Parts: sequence; structure tokens; C-alpha cells
Amino acid sequence: MTTARIRARRLAPLIAGVGATALLLTACSGDSGGETAAPTDFTYLSFAENTSIQDTLTSLSTGSCSAENEALPLDITTQPQASYDQQLQLLAGQNALPVLFASGNSPQVAKDLNDGGKLVDVDAALEELDQSNAIIPAARSTIEALYGGDVYVLPTEFNVEGIWYNKQLFAENGIEEPTTWDELTDAAAKLSAAGVTAFSADGQDGWPLTRLVGNYLFRTIGPDALQKVIDGEASLTDPEYVEAAAAVADLGKEGYFGPSVGSIDYMTAVNQFLTGEAGMFYMGSWILANFNDPEQNKIGAENIGFMPFPHVEGGEGSRDQLAANVGVPLALSEASYGGDVSAWLGCFAENFGSTSLGEQGVITGFAVNEPVEDLPPLTQAVQEKIDATTQSVLWFEALFNAKAATTSQTNASQLVTGAISPEEFMEMVQADLE
Repeated sequence: MTTARIRARRLAPLIAGVGATALLLTACSGDSGGETAAPTDFTYLSFAENTSIQDTLTSLSTGSCSAENEALPLDITTQPQASYDQQLQLLAGQNALPVLFASGNSPQVAKDLNDGGKLVDVDAALEELDQSNAIIPAARSTIEALYGGDVYVLPTEFNVEGIWYNKQLFAENGIEEPTTWDELTDAAAKLSAAGVTAFSADGQDGWPLTRLVGNYLFRTIGPDALQKVIDGEASLTDPEYVEAAAAVADLGKEGYFGPSVGSIDYMTAVNQFLTGEAGMFYMGSWILANFNDPEQNKIGAENIGFMPFPHVEGGEGSRDQLAANVGVPLALSEASYGGDVSAWLGCFAENFGSTSLGEQGVITGFAVNEPVEDLPPLTQAVQEKIDATTQSVLWFEALFNAKAATTSQTNASQLVTGAISPEEFMEMVQADLE
């Protein structure tokens, strides 16, 4: 697999976590002036940068879903991700949404569409098809957390997040897999003393650093830590929230991210870990594409381990609650939903998980109904971890508006370099939330 393809496949879930301009409700509730005609094609609007979903759908159309495709042929169009939300807003206002489409750059986009009556109730539709178990429990938990308890999107990926570590470096320095925050910081100290960067991190984009803040909050306050902030029951400036920013800032103060973390970009951080320069790397399971590529992975897949974010003593959260996202969620247009589209959805539910995993190497939020042979060991280990997970948590900016998400990520490197204090960091993000 080419590096360009790998980058394209990991681009969408990362950008989707950043947030974008929400759709205007007035645009979403526009009246077309009449009933919408039944579709003649199974139209799909995709991010131009994401090819894996397109490839899986194309494979289904010529394989498991060929009968559905004959009745309603697949027709794929793309839109650059940067302008995608504006295009979706335009189509929604014209009552011209495609049958199936990427639901936008942030959860708020789909929420606004759903509030405007534009989306199919996926939960109800799957129940009618006797496919209620098509979405695995951990993915369902993530969708419900993202969309206020509702399920009106399809999880084309299921990325769990955690800390990947170099087994060989751990063994050489007498480090066991950390299960608590104190054990994690002790491991970082041993690696640093040995001349190894403890944590490889993309400080330029910021979100890998704020992921650590969010995970610390979920372990100390509990899975609803950030929902409480959105609901006005808590503030990021409360002492227990500032504590999370301070804990991550302390990692930077000790030099555990190495020098000049603010200048490290995504691929540089990946390379630092895969060449043995860093002992640990917080990242989502989309990184498996890089790990399973021997041209990139110089330490060997057999030397990579995965651990959930550790427990924090006295906290309300659990290591069993993996941070997760559902990649590029897909939505169905209510205006065009009917028998032929329903048939496509049923075939999609039965076959998408197996086809995507087998042909693209992508773990989805769908049940794998057909066994997939010869999975790379790392992918298999992550799949087993997902199968054992029933509850997930989100990421720091998942429920934030676009302005607060941008403020968080653009100031993350300043937090860990000491340019701003934990209090200042949380105050800036909270101000933009309000």
C-alpha cells in the first residue's frame, strides 16, 4: 500500500475530530415544494480524500450486493473535505441530498440535519430489517455519545485509541506495561533516563496532545466528564478539570515529549516511533496501516504493544472504557429512503464489516459476519480488544464547537512547553465554548 493511500485513509477520521462550521437549521429545513421522486441510483457523496469507503462500496456492488446494485446502481461522487460541509448545506437546503453521504466534519453537522428531518433513523431502519445487532456494542456506545443517545449514522470505521509501546525498549529498561498513571510516568522517566524520547507526539497539529487531556478527564471524573461541560454542569476551569491539563503539562515539563514538540508533524511522529526513537505513541487504530507496512515499520510489528489509557488513582473512570471514534460516519437521506435503498442498507449491514476488514484492512463498527483469514497479528489483537469492549469514551474536542476545538488544538503545544499555564489553556477553551 502506498504512503499516499495510507495518508488518505487516516486523514478523514483525524479531521473529523477537529470540528467544522455547523449547518444552518434554516438551510436544513428548506421545503422542496413537493414530494421527492424515488431515486434511480444509489448515490453516494464522499470526502475526496477518503478512498477506503468508496472501494468497499464498489466491491459490495459487484459482489455481495450485486442484486441490490442491479436494482439501484451505485453512483459515487466526491467533494474535497475542506468544502464538504458547505456543499452538504447547499444540498440540504435544496432538498437534494444524495441517498448516502458522509455526515460531515463534526457531529454537529449531522445533528443539524437530523433536527431538520433530513436523516433516516438508522436504528429503527435496522430493526425493521432484523439487523439490530449489525452495529457492535462499542461502536453503538460511541455513536450514542456523539449524537445525544440517537443512532442515525453508520460506523464505517471503529478506531480505538490508546498508547502503543515499543516492547523491546520496555524490556531493555525493565518496564512492565503500565496500568496506572503513576506507572506510566515512571516508565516515561526510565525511558528518558536511557536517552529515549518517552512519547512521540504530533505537537504541530495538537490533537494528539489534547487526546491525553481528555483521557485523563475520563479516568478521573468519568465517561461523562465533557458532557457535563457541554450541559453547563461543570466548567473546564474547575480545579478537577485543570488537573488534567496540568498532568499533561507536567509530561512536557519533564521533557518526555522530546525537544521542539511543537514542530513535530503527524508523519514525523509516526516515524519517530517506528524507527525506535520513542518508546510510546498515543494514537488511534487507524495507525495499523502504517504499523503493518514493513517499509515504514523498522522496529517490527512483533515489537509493538497496545495499552488502554491508564487508570488514575481515585478516579471514576475505567481502563475498560476505550477512547474511540467511528471514522467517517455515513447518513441516509430520509427523502429518498424506500424499498430499494432499504435493501442496500440490509446488504450493507450484513457485509460491510467483513468486506472492509478483508479487503481494506479497516476495522469498522459493523459485526464481522464472515471470518477474515490471515489478519496481521496487531490488527487481530485490536479486533479482540474491540470485541471485548462494551462502553467507549470520546476525545477532548468531540462535543466542542469549531472555535473551541481550534483553540484547544492550536494551543496544545504551548501547554506542554510551558508557554501557557494549564489554567490559561482551559480558560481559553472554555471561553470559546461559551
